Amino acid sequence: MKNVLRWIVIGAILAALVLGYYWYLSNLDHSNDNESSKETKVEEVDRILNKDLDAAYPETPRGVVKWYNRIITEYYAREHSDSEITGLANQTRKLLDEELLEKNPEDAYLASVKADIASWNDRKAKIVTTEVCSSNNVRYETVNGYECAYVTAYYCTKENVDIVQSYQEFCLRKDKDGKWKILTWRLTTGDESDYI
Repeated sequence: MKNVLRWIVIGAILAALVLGYYWYLSNLDHSNDNESSKETKVEEVDRILNKDLDAAYPETPRGVVKWYNRIITEYYAREHSDSEITGLANQTRKLLDEELLEKNPEDAYLASVKADIASWNDRKAKIVTTEVCSSNNVRYETVNGYECAYVTAYYCTKENVDIVQSYQEFCLRKDKDGKWKILTWRLTTGDESDYI
């Protein structure tokens, strides 16, 4: 009888320890955890706006187009404040060739970006995926004494329920500081399997 009583007491103590530990874990104050995770969560718009493109400019034509794609994808991803849109537009302008900037003054460019974003929002459109061609498919040429690179990008966009695939060819020109800047782009044809 003593053995049975001893096992009952040990079982009761173990059960009390398990229940006590469960109660302790379930009643921990997790509010600090939630606050710290909110503080450390950095949105894509913040990563783009905090990127110092003057100090850490992409070294390759592909890198420039990748950054351009990140920015334009963010334009249409969600609602942004005016200051965020202005910041995104300013980051985009850092990737553009001087000749293109001259044809698109800052105020006109910003107005154009805002109108484009509004149009995409009205159509419930957004960029789902972007891909840039491989390094092997970047074409380099000298045009009128300038070093140029041609980079093709694939875009998958969603508008309401429709999925649209398109391809753009970017012409980038190396500036006097040796940075590749976007000079022009145009719609082109492509094969989705080249980007997968």
